[in-house]
Amino acid sequence: MTSIPADRIAAIEARRDELQALMATGDLSGDRFVQVSKEYAELEPVAQAASEVRRLRAEAQSLQHMTHDADDEIRQMASEELHANGEALAAADRKLALALLPRDAADERAAMLEIRAGTGGDEAALFGGDLFRMYQKYAEKQGWRVELISSSASDAGGFKEAIASVEGKGVFAKLKFESGVHRVQRVPATETQGRIHTSAATVAVLPEAEEVDIKIDDKDLRIDIYRSSGPGGQSVNTTDSAVRIVHIPTGLVVIQQDEKSQHKNKAKAMKVLRTRLYEQERERLHAERAGARKSMVGSGDRSERIRTYNFPQGRVTDHRINLTLHRLPEILEGEMDELIGALIAQDEADRLAQLDG
Repeated sequence: MTSIPADRIAAIEARRDELQALMATGDLSGDRFVQVSKEYAELEPVAQAASEVRRLRAEAQSLQHMTHDADDEIRQMASEELHANGEALAAADRKLALALLPRDAADERAAMLEIRAGTGGDEAALFGGDLFRMYQKYAEKQGWRVELISSSASDAGGFKEAIASVEGKGVFAKLKFESGVHRVQRVPATETQGRIHTSAATVAVLPEAEEVDIKIDDKDLRIDIYRSSGPGGQSVNTTDSAVRIVHIPTGLVVIQQDEKSQHKNKAKAMKVLRTRLYEQERERLHAERAGARKSMVGSGDRSERIRTYNFPQGRVTDHRINLTLHRLPEILEGEMDELIGALIAQDEADRLAQLDG
């Protein structure tokens, strides 16, 4: 297998077989069974990919012999099948290499999606609302669940800020490249001269933390309870239900007032705080491992302009991979598979190149 040591593959297959035998005994306790089955699930795709590469290589050898056959018809058939085999083998080799790449432990997690209007005033808030609906519709198509955690609406519509929890299979793996500055170019409804305005919104996608990931001591928190402000009906302003949590060691502040219940607001605020602390730790570890190196699809830095949505030309351009799609209306309706697929493919190609290098 190209540039992959055979002894490494053999060790993975041996360990997979050992785990399979362990699970078959039925002697494992609940926690131990979960641990073993999780490791098995990580190794099985590698073993299957390696098996397919071996099968195609054996088939190639057989076909190679047949290209020297005395019968013209057999030689012709073998040559054609050898060509198809070569394409299949290249794909299988790539699949094996990808299966061996280190996985981002957060890929299968739920994600916290944060959208904030940037430069552009009301138009930026309207665009923030467009982005939120785009992700909401994409999530629906994926079978994910979106829960709005908190929001700050603009008088003209849209969001000055929106924070949502997105839950489902492989959420972070598909959304993690969305972090950064999204720019819109269009003629606002209030523009009488027909001039194109440029505004922006910032998107942050963070893997959601679980309680076991981040231990937060009560003594490190300052929790203030106060009366909610802003729209939300009479009851919002008659009870002390809004919650402000300050994490003293880091200075992180989370405010939650969307719910009428103080208990619910505190639970949501803690969820946001835990996720932000988890992301800080991930960033620290990433900086230690990777130094200042950025991947080809960008660092996920929220100050980095990543994409432009041009309404007059009906196009979306992702600047990190120089991809332009003339399908703006469809993309805003959540048809994001081509865009996200291209970003994932570029990330895989970049990591494979680093592996070879």
